[in-house]
Amino acid sequence: MKSSSTSLKKSFNWNKYIVYIIFAVMFIIFSAILGTTFLSGSNVLNIIRQTATISIMAVGGVFVIGAGMIDLSVSSIVPLSSLITALILTNTGNIPLSIVGGLAVGVGVGWANGFLITFAKLPAFLATMCMMGVIKGVAMWVTNTQAVPTNNPAFNYIFGGGDVGPVPVLIFWTAAFVIVGYIVLNRTSFGVRTLAIGGNETAAKFTGIKVDRYKILIMMISGACAAVAGILYTGRMQAARYTFGDGDEMSVIAAVILGGASLSGGTGSMVGALVGAILMGMLNNALLLCGFDSSVQMILKGIIIILAIAVTNKLQKR
Repeated sequence: MKSSSTSLKKSFNWNKYIVYIIFAVMFIIFSAILGTTFLSGSNVLNIIRQTATISIMAVGGVFVIGAGMIDLSVSSIVPLSSLITALILTNTGNIPLSIVGGLAVGVGVGWANGFLITFAKLPAFLATMCMMGVIKGVAMWVTNTQAVPTNNPAFNYIFGGGDVGPVPVLIFWTAAFVIVGYIVLNRTSFGVRTLAIGGNETAAKFTGIKVDRYKILIMMISGACAAVAGILYTGRMQAARYTFGDGDEMSVIAAVILGGASLSGGTGSMVGALVGAILMGMLNNALLLCGFDSSVQMILKGIIIILAIAVTNKLQKR
């Protein structure tokens, strides 16, 4: 009987299901504490809206962490992309051009990160941390810390502010990115090689994978996802601000790790990252509804994230 129990423990894939277990437990706890306030339709939709940008950035984060890297610069790409998009839209009224401008910011910063990692040989953590400071400073300088309104109903509706019936447009954006990310990660050679690089970079090089090229492309994907998040922030809030995205990098990393990825690379799950992102949104929402001020929210959120990731990493090593 004991050997059967041991065999069951070994065969059960905790790494795959832990995020869903944590999600269910936290949902039950928050529902018991907050009751109908937490479970109301309007609050559920609010959680979804708040989670969308983290979910989209987490798609890029799965590739980055799956390849054994990390990207801290996403939280600075968000506001700069938002501001550039809003400035172009305000001055030209051209929606496609403004989107191209916003995306160019993310892709460009991603390329710069990749260059620092592959050619300057800086660790991804250090390269993206330095880039985060530079880009955040540029975002503050571009408009002298002033907000830029987007008085364009079509843009605001399509990029985050609209609803299709009772369903927020942001759900469609999230679903599209997660589906495409899932297909690329699990059904293409790009995804296979990305995880191979994270699993064993030396072995990946010996098999003919152009590791440096892949790392640059992966960082560009992460930058593009962050840029889209910035554009969606702009549409939802009907303005661009340099404060958008503050602290989002930690929520993205937590969502990806909770979703089954390992910080050492080689693994990753798009669906798991989505659930992890919703979990982070649910946590933020519950702390707000409990009436905690922002400082206490940050402390409690940090403690819960540390515990959740510690448990996840412990189970991954079994």
